[in-house]
Amino acid sequence: MSAERRDPGPGAAHLGGALVTSATANRVRVRLTPKSSRDGLDGVEVLSDGTSVLAVRVRAVPEKGAANAALEALLAKVLGVARTRVSVVSGSTSRVKTVAIEDEVEIVAARLADLTGRAAKP
Repeated sequence: MSAERRDPGPGAAHLGGALVTSATANRVRVRLTPKSSRDGLDGVEVLSDGTSVLAVRVRAVPEKGAANAALEALLAKVLGVARTRVSVVSGSTSRVKTVAIEDEVEIVAARLADLTGRAAKP
């Protein structure tokens, strides 16, 4: 693989393209639903343009970055990484965002696969 992309392992292939990896961080495409009744992951969805995203809900309102902060905190918690290692890197005012997660590629891919019910296949 090139220096820009690393092999995320078998779990990432089953995330439908929502996980993109690079030499510096994992990037997850997320479709965020703010003002929800609960915080949580809803799995992988395919948008109308064919893009795969991780569907996430948060209770926070989309004002003054509250929903983005709640998204970062939720992903950090469920992935077991420090809150400072998760950040929204694009789409801060959009429902579809890109979130960078600074952790080992294989670990993030496996945790996301487990959380979304898309276990790695042999």
